[in-house]
Amino acid sequence: MHRADSGEVVLAGTAHGAMTPREAIAAGVQVIYQDFSLFPNLTVAENLAAGQDLGSRRWLLNRGRARRAVAEASARLGVTLDPDAEVGSLPVAGRQLVAIARALLADVRLLVMDEPTTALTHQEVARLFQLVAGMQARGIAVLFVSHKMREMLAVADSLTVLRNGRVVAEGPMAEFDEARITRAMTGHEPGSVRHAWTPPPAGTPPRLELRGLTVPGEVADVSFSLMPGEVVGVAGLLGSGRTELALALFGMRPGYAGQILLDGRPVELRSVADAVAAGIAYVPEDRLTEGLFPARTIDENLLAASLDRQGGPTGWLDAAAGQRAAAGAIHDMAIATPSGDRAVSELSGGNQQRVVIGRWLLTRARVLLLNGPTVGVDVGSKAGIHRTLRELARDQGLAVLMVSDDGPELAENCSRVLLVHRGRLAGALEGDALTDSGITDRLRALT
Repeated sequence: MHRADSGEVVLAGTAHGAMTPREAIAAGVQVIYQDFSLFPNLTVAENLAAGQDLGSRRWLLNRGRARRAVAEASARLGVTLDPDAEVGSLPVAGRQLVAIARALLADVRLLVMDEPTTALTHQEVARLFQLVAGMQARGIAVLFVSHKMREMLAVADSLTVLRNGRVVAEGPMAEFDEARITRAMTGHEPGSVRHAWTPPPAGTPPRLELRGLTVPGEVADVSFSLMPGEVVGVAGLLGSGRTELALALFGMRPGYAGQILLDGRPVELRSVADAVAAGIAYVPEDRLTEGLFPARTIDENLLAASLDRQGGPTGWLDAAAGQRAAAGAIHDMAIATPSGDRAVSELSGGNQQRVVIGRWLLTRARVLLLNGPTVGVDVGSKAGIHRTLRELARDQGLAVLMVSDDGPELAENCSRVLLVHRGRLAGALEGDALTDSGITDRLRALT
């Protein structure tokens, strides 16, 4: 995808200069990209067939062969893939599994996996690691690109650490631990951080309160409260209802039953407009397809949800006021860019995530819903985003609901973590019980 200016790649003893993607595929290289690179308007079967048939110069779809490919991929992955499901309708984890399946069906000798576990829960990650071990046993080499240190320690034989485009550490995995990896990735010593939340005075109403919230077929009888300045986590396995809960609070499940209160007052959230007007913001799990306008500038992305606040006395957009607001968000969110005029697609994943969060903070939101807040973000940017969120909660009273399957992320930032299973609350962790291992053990017990 990026042609080298110098150097060479040696595959199975054969040196290659600047390869094209087609030449790399012919040499046995397959890549699972972080953004999946699937056809969203085609079915699972059609997506898998496209990789096989086009490579074999077959131009007509054989649906029987396509369905057999889905069955073979399902067997290899140990999951059930619906051949007739439209890929664009699948959740993030489902789309990622399709991308993995497509790569495995090719005659692969080197499989490059770019953040392959981004949207997978503990159970799916464990299954993927079993699959990687099986590929190793068959002589397939795997290049596992990830920011998740524990996963690298669990799956890899050797490690190369890059920082600013250069190799800063490499060697057998036995020579590394989390602290050494963090030092190499960030250039400084790791620290242990826990969010210290101070409850508001007695009698303060919850910023957000749910009473028997029910979404037919997705969420059942969920009740909890979220205080001003508090960060509460939501954890659950794939399909548990954790994302549907967040979507209901953002007005995307209008058929809900039960009661939702903001600062003690009942509100009706039957649309996204209702949620935004009430002061609720939502950062989706897939920023590339659900959170950003990639071709637009950083400033335009930041201002997209608060244009009504940038109007002049005539009702027209006040360009100067908009630029000031965007510049303030760039500063507050520590977005690394020399100018807000750059396309947001030019930013790193961490800075793109800061743009999505910064956009909603310009709306002066009272409740921030975060679905996978640091998915695909490097450890340095991750720490910066966490620090900003904790400061906003502490200094501005922002109430944060953090949906995540990242145990350390939840343990470091939340005063408590709610466990969701089959659409219902299945318990909570707080105090000394709120640890990475405590969350993992409770989730495993729910399988």
